[in-house]
Amino acid sequence: MEYLNRTADVLLKDLLDAFGAVLIEGPKWCGKTTTAEQAAKSAIRMQDTDMRDEYLATAISKPSLLLHGSTPRLIDEWQDAPILWDAVRTMVDKRGEPGQFILTGSNAVDKSQIHHSGNGRIAKMSMLPMSLWESKESTGEVSLLELFNNPNYDIDGCRSRMSIEDLIFAACRGGWPGTLMARSNRAKLLIARNYVRTVCSEDISRIDGKRRNEKLAMMILRSYARNISSLVKKTTMLADVVSSEEIECTIDTFNDYVNALERLFVIQDIDAWCPAIRSKTVVRSSSKRGFCDPSIAVALLGLTPEALTTQLKTFGFIFEQMCVRDMKAYTQGLYSHVSYYHDRYDLEADFVLHLEDGRYALIECKLGSKEIEEGASHLLELKRLICEHNEKEKQMPIREPDLLIILTGGQMAYTRPDGVKIIPLGCLKD
Repeated sequence: MEYLNRTADVLLKDLLDAFGAVLIEGPKWCGKTTTAEQAAKSAIRMQDTDMRDEYLATAISKPSLLLHGSTPRLIDEWQDAPILWDAVRTMVDKRGEPGQFILTGSNAVDKSQIHHSGNGRIAKMSMLPMSLWESKESTGEVSLLELFNNPNYDIDGCRSRMSIEDLIFAACRGGWPGTLMARSNRAKLLIARNYVRTVCSEDISRIDGKRRNEKLAMMILRSYARNISSLVKKTTMLADVVSSEEIECTIDTFNDYVNALERLFVIQDIDAWCPAIRSKTVVRSSSKRGFCDPSIAVALLGLTPEALTTQLKTFGFIFEQMCVRDMKAYTQGLYSHVSYYHDRYDLEADFVLHLEDGRYALIECKLGSKEIEEGASHLLELKRLICEHNEKEKQMPIREPDLLIILTGGQMAYTRPDGVKIIPLGCLKD
């Protein structure tokens, strides 16, 4: 099967040129191993059923033996033998050369199992399921990086090929590389459903050897899905879980399950952005609920593309998740992070895309043209409040937003007279 280029490819190459080893983290089935294989010259797969026991025994007795091979050497699912982390760090020091190892992992390892952080030796990067550009569905006519770098960048007239129905199907299918091999659209929709079942029945217990209830895991995830892209508190979701069926769950148990799902990179909540433009009691500070891919919410809610075509309000929340996934992918090399803004006056930015150098974009996600005016007014008012703050606080100004963007499900990109960029998600790239 043809390898589709990923936005992570360039970052992986750069990190291998600079560090002795690179760790690629992310949810299962998002393509970490396949991406690593494009750069690796040799590989060892810790979950190879024919060799697993032998590899684990070797890791216990003399882990350095597993590190011999052409470099970069891929160690896939290294967390099955956490001692390999320190062995890699030691070998990197011994050889003193960049580009020695690539490690991949589908869950975060308990730090108590390793003795050294790997700082300066092992760089870390994350991957998500494929964006629309990576799956060759976005036309890529608008470059997000060019938007940041070139104030004269003309996007007017750039177009998306994706209709609302296309976006709905893409969200239901998800960005899982496994869908590329599926023989029918019906088969493609089964990938996310199987992913959810596997997480609940196996992965959530395997991550740390602590047996967890499959049914409870599924119920917690469904509560998350029902509250996708919202600011609902964990106590509210706990009440939802307990009331839905006869099952016992304390807040400590709930938090334990959520922590495990975060370590599996399934749940990926978004933190609040709290600039000093309002009273602290006005700005919402709870996390916005989210997943690594929109298809997870679709699968948990039992939705279909046909159902969502008549439930566009529900799809609006799922569309926001797809926007977050793609934005993270397109700015990966800039070490971006995403937050959101929402205050009690309902002034909001669905999310704020922060780059490492301090630049940022205020972004609203709006499916249709009727919602664009409301979204633009929110972004412009938020910018006005920042400017107003800076007039009063000369010594501690807040950087003004570099971009005001509305991501839409429409088909035409343009810049409004007030400077707000209207960009279809289906024409965006890195």
